Amino acid sequence: MSLVFAGIASHAPGITGRAHLADPKMVHEFHGAFRTMGERLAAARPDALIVVAAEHFANFFMNNMPSFAVGMAERYQGPIEDPEWLGIARTAVPGNAALSLRLIREMMQSVDLAYAEEWQFDHGIMVPLHFLTPHYDLPIVPVNINCQGPPLAPLHRAWALGEALRRAADSVPERIAIIGTGGISHWPATPDSGKINEAWDREFLERWQANDRQAMLSYTDEATYRDAGQGGFEIRTFVAVAAAARGRGALHHFRPIPMFAVGCTIADMSIGA
Repeated sequence: MSLVFAGIASHAPGITGRAHLADPKMVHEFHGAFRTMGERLAAARPDALIVVAAEHFANFFMNNMPSFAVGMAERYQGPIEDPEWLGIARTAVPGNAALSLRLIREMMQSVDLAYAEEWQFDHGIMVPLHFLTPHYDLPIVPVNINCQGPPLAPLHRAWALGEALRRAADSVPERIAIIGTGGISHWPATPDSGKINEAWDREFLERWQANDRQAMLSYTDEATYRDAGQGGFEIRTFVAVAAAARGRGALHHFRPIPMFAVGCTIADMSIGA
C-alpha cells in the first residue's frame, strides 16, 4: 500500500493540562477540530500511524542526541510527565515492531537513523493521540527529530527524512498514516512563554499548504530563533510530513491561544503521487 493520510497538529502540554484555564469557546473549537481530524484519520482506515514528533529530552539527552530516531517496540508507555499535570492518564500504547523494522530498513537506504526498542512517550505524542486515537487501539510508529539541542539537522535533511518515510510507506503492504506534531512559534520554558508570533505562523502555514519546498527550506535557524523562538525549530516535523505527502494542504484550524503557549493548528495534506 502507501500513505493513506497525512496531517499536522499542535502538541503543547497546555492543550490538555491547562484547558480549564483557557477561553472555553476557543478550547471547544480547537478540541473539536482535533477530534474531527481523528474522524478523518479513522475514515482512512490506517493499519498504523507514524507520529513525527520533537525530542524534549524525554528519551535522549546531550550525551546521545540522534538527529532522527524511530521506535521499534511492540508497546510504549506514556505520558512520561505527571498525568495530573498533563491531564492524560498513563497508559500502554501499541506499537508494531515488525513493521517498524521494515520501515527502518527501507529508510536507512537514504537516511541515517537511530532506533530504540524502549521509548517513553511525552506530550509531543500523547497530546495528539489523546484526541486522534482516544482508545489507543491503533499501532504507533514514533519518529523523533532533534529540535532541541543544537547542532540541529538542516531543514533539507528533515525533508529527506520525509521522502524516506514516504518511500518506506510505499514499500509495505500496510495502510500507513502520518502525523507531524509540534508548535510553530513558541518560547517554552522561558520568560516569553505564552508569546506567539501569529504573522510568522500564518506565513509558514501558507508555505506548508502550498507544499512550497523552496520556501519552507529557506528558514535559517538564526532567523527562526529570533522570530519564532526555540520552539520554532519544530517546523522540522511539519516539513517532513509535507515531503512525505507530496500534496497540498488544507488548514482546518489555527488560532493563537496564549494559555496553551502556541498557535493551535490542525491541518491535513492530500497524498500526491
